[in-house]
Amino acid sequence: MRIFRHYTELPAAIRGGVVALGNFDGVHLGHQAVIGAALARARELKVPAGVMTFEPHPRQVFVPDCEPFRLTPFRIKARLIEELGVDFLVMQHFDREFAGQTAQSFIDRVLIEGLGAVGVVVGYDFCFGQGRGGDVAMLEAHGGFSVAAIGRQVTESGQTYASKLIRQALQEAHPALAASLLGRAWEIEGRVEQGDQRGRLIGFPTANIHLADYLRPAIGVYAVRAGIDHGGATSWHDGVANLGRRPTFDKRDLLLEAHLFDFDGDLYGRHLRVALHQFIRPERKFDGLDALKAQIALDSQTARAILAATPPFSEGCT
Repeated sequence: MRIFRHYTELPAAIRGGVVALGNFDGVHLGHQAVIGAALARARELKVPAGVMTFEPHPRQVFVPDCEPFRLTPFRIKARLIEELGVDFLVMQHFDREFAGQTAQSFIDRVLIEGLGAVGVVVGYDFCFGQGRGGDVAMLEAHGGFSVAAIGRQVTESGQTYASKLIRQALQEAHPALAASLLGRAWEIEGRVEQGDQRGRLIGFPTANIHLADYLRPAIGVYAVRAGIDHGGATSWHDGVANLGRRPTFDKRDLLLEAHLFDFDGDLYGRHLRVALHQFIRPERKFDGLDALKAQIALDSQTARAILAATPPFSEGCT
């Protein structure tokens, strides 16, 4: 998959494709239906299949002081979209100037002149242009390219696939519900940083990751699977993780500390993916290291039991 940062960068070989449009934060099962429809139509027409999304997320532009909310920052979103099999991804730079263009200008300059799109696929509620002035009806009325609007996607129980619901599930300590909407376990990933090494001293070494601009899920202890990148491959290890502020040590910053079971290796500086599977308990303050060590041992037993009953599908791998 080729990645472009602006709609004007596409070479002739890429223009003239079918493009899925949207923010796609989370790349959940509803998003995958939109992207999958674009891919199927492109293969039918024998033209390139692409996705156009926006970075930074428009909410960060219009509400710069908002709380972190991203389910899939740039790197993760790109990887997930690539796994769906499309040919190119336009991570369009989004700022107030881009947002200020009219809906008609978006169609003329971006879709026709820039992408040369022969087909556009969107969600049923897609809006675009200044003041969200454009919608599916406007795209269909314009002509010059085919338009497919994918209807509301729901689970067997009637639950809508929506990023908002996934965020809510994670914040309310329901990672399994979030996974059912995503089609995979939700992950936090980043470079492993060196911490205070207290975990190593008490027999539970941890890999530490700061959350950056990720959504803040419920604070507490989770059963996790951690993926270590090895070039193009990822090796997965069961584990237990604390996501919190470490009140036992009077810390304030939010940190993800993952202990990988039966693993003895140096992870400092490595890129780690941590998939949250089940919430075990809230974070709390302990009266000394012995009490903390005993609780971590119990948490580890709980996590091992949870993960032994969790199928590999939930790892977040595709």
